[in-house]
Amino acid sequence: MSQTPRIAFLASPAEEAQQALVALIERHGSASPEQADVLCALGGDGFMLQTLHRHGGLGKPVYGMKLGAVGFLMNHYRGDDLLERIAAAEPAKLRPLEMQALTESGATIVSLAYNEVSLLRQTRQAAHVRIDLNGQTRLPELVCDGVLVATPAGSTAYNFSAHGPILPLGSQTIALTPIAPFRPRRWRGAILKADTEVRFRVLDPYKRPVSATADSHEVRDVVEVIIRESRDRTITLLFDPEHNLEERILSEQFMV
Repeated sequence: MSQTPRIAFLASPAEEAQQALVALIERHGSASPEQADVLCALGGDGFMLQTLHRHGGLGKPVYGMKLGAVGFLMNHYRGDDLLERIAAAEPAKLRPLEMQALTESGATIVSLAYNEVSLLRQTRQAAHVRIDLNGQTRLPELVCDGVLVATPAGSTAYNFSAHGPILPLGSQTIALTPIAPFRPRRWRGAILKADTEVRFRVLDPYKRPVSATADSHEVRDVVEVIIRESRDRTITLLFDPEHNLEERILSEQFMV
C-alpha cells in the first residue's frame, strides 16, 4: 500500500454514518472500490458483512469504523487520524464458507458466508436433519430448531448465542452447533477442521420444511445443504493494534 492510500468510503444508511461519510470524503476524497487501495466501511457489523459480500471479490483490505449498533468487526470511530491508523493497522485474513443449497424445486443456490451458515425450521414442527462429514454420516438424525456452521470470526455471533464454542482466529477450525436440539438432547456440536465438507440432508422436507441462510442470504425449502471453506476467496480486515480481532475473540471467552 502506498504512503497515502486511495480510500473508498462506504457507509450504511444510518444518519450518523452518512454524516461521517461526508466529513471523511471532504477531508480525504474518495476513490471507487475498484480503484482504491483500501475500503473504509462506516456502520455496524451488518454493514461490514454487506461490504464484504459486495466487494470482497476485489481483494482489497477493509478498515471498518463503528457507527452502528454492533461493531465486533469494526474499529472505534475517529475522523482525525485515519491515515495514521490505517498505516499502523494489523491485518486479519479470513476465509469465508461457501454454501451450496439444493431446494425442493431442484434449484441450486451458491452463496458465501463470512459469519455462519444456519439451517432453521420454517414451521412450528422441529427439523429432522442428517449430518455427513466428508461423505461419512456422523449423525443419522438431529431433531432440532436448527443447526449452524460458523467461522472463527462468526463464532462470537449467532454461534455463541446458540451456546457454541468461540474459535481462535487462525485456528483453521469451524464450529458445528445445534440450535435448541431435542434429540440427541446431550449433543452440543463439534469443532471441525476448516477444510471439512459438511453436508446437511433434510429428512422430511415436505412435512418439516427448512430454510438455509448464509449470513443474510436466505434460501427457503432446502432439501440438502453442502458447506465447505471457500477455496478461492480470502478477505483482509484491518484492525487497530490495541484492539485487534484476535484480542477481541480471546476477550470474549473471559467475559462474565
